[in-house]
Amino acid sequence: MSEESLPNDGRPDHADALPEYAERVLEVAELIPPGRVMTYGDVAEWLEEGGPRQVGRVMSLYGGAVPWWRVVRADGVMLPGHELRVLEHYRAEGTPLKEASRAAEGHLPRLDMRRARWDGGERAQGHT
Repeated sequence: MSEESLPNDGRPDHADALPEYAERVLEVAELIPPGRVMTYGDVAEWLEEGGPRQVGRVMSLYGGAVPWWRVVRADGVMLPGHELRVLEHYRAEGTPLKEASRAAEGHLPRLDMRRARWDGGERAQGHT
């Protein structure tokens, strides 16, 4: 997937300019409270534009300056290749986790999506 697959913001392309859609995705990521998460699909739904893949692409390209660990896969599996780093963030923030069974590969916990998922709360009421 390339940047061209991000929804078009109608502005000319500038090498140093962050696409408008990416700015919006990152703004949502910054709204997620510590200890809570939104899925890639949740963010797309909030924005009423794009989909999980587009949000994931934005997070992979531009998410380093925001709490990227709070935007997650819907199944609660930790981001491959970043499991230990993300687990540190989750434990520090008190994000609800489900401990892994001994049969689970790597014995890494998953997010407890039922308890950790954030729907936007009060901020969602003022969303336009």
